[in-house]
Amino acid sequence: MTDPADGPDPGFSTSGPPPEGTGLAPNVAGALAYLLGPITGVIFLVLEKRNPFVRFHAAQSIGIFVFFLIFWIVVGIFTAVLTVIPVVGFLVNVVVAILSMLVGLAGFILWLFLMFQAWQGKEWEFPVVAEQARRLLLSGE
Repeated sequence: MTDPADGPDPGFSTSGPPPEGTGLAPNVAGALAYLLGPITGVIFLVLEKRNPFVRFHAAQSIGIFVFFLIFWIVVGIFTAVLTVIPVVGFLVNVVVAILSMLVGLAGFILWLFLMFQAWQGKEWEFPVVAEQARRLLLSGE
């Protein structure tokens, strides 16, 4: 037992509901759900059964990974098909290289932004993905 003179127990936040399934404050768990993309998303979705804030961020983390995965598969197929055409193939490779850098940078900024929003206790919704994440969560209840 802790001495009241030592201050509050460091394992519990005094500014909100106590930690639940993960043992972490909801804003910390929500931010960490994005840390390793779908890996931490699945971990937090499995561990956290009751907190809708943490579950939303975990599901959105998984959804954003799936969104980017589908995007890169489509770009890869498109590039593979058009690369065999002599002049067009070169131009497509140049455009795809530039596109890859821009999308990669945008994805990195989005990753940081989503972690920061979760840390702040906000539920910023990525278009389409957030809607699907909420449907996933509602169907699982």
